[in-house]
Amino acid sequence: LAESTVIVFTSDHGYHTGEHGLWQKQSLFEESARVPLLIVAPGVSKGKSVAASPVSQLDLFPTLTELAGVKPPSNLQGQSLVPLLRNPQANWPHAALTHLDKPENYAISTQRWRYIHYAGDEEELYDLKTDPYEWTNLATKPEHANKLDQMRLLKPKNITPLHKTKP
Repeated sequence: LAESTVIVFTSDHGYHTGEHGLWQKQSLFEESARVPLLIVAPGVSKGKSVAASPVSQLDLFPTLTELAGVKPPSNLQGQSLVPLLRNPQANWPHAALTHLDKPENYAISTQRWRYIHYAGDEEELYDLKTDPYEWTNLATKPEHANKLDQMRLLKPKNITPLHKTKP
């Protein structure tokens, strides 16, 4: 079975344990949003290699349909991770989305940048290459205005609230 079974291991996201002065789960910082993801696909994945590209759990279904040789639905969200399974250093032009409680509360991660947007149009921008722990918000710095505009263009479309509130 080991030669014909795809194994996926993932889990819930973590807690802050004092990072950013927070002691909870619900934030858009990487410490509480990140989840483990391990995929072993016989004949596709390369041993114990690690891809550093930001991906989303939305990418699991397209990945599994491709690995199973099943035609995915046309309205499917996410990207198949098969290119990263074949080559963990492959160019990955896709951003990963983290969504919190309201449609306006989300984060977008690329290989180098993390953009956080909160309801009320509060924004944060972090250069993960120079600031991997997201301490210095660059959103108000004029020299990062172009990058901020680029990240805004990646805004998710049509996020539907999970719970409808009573009027």
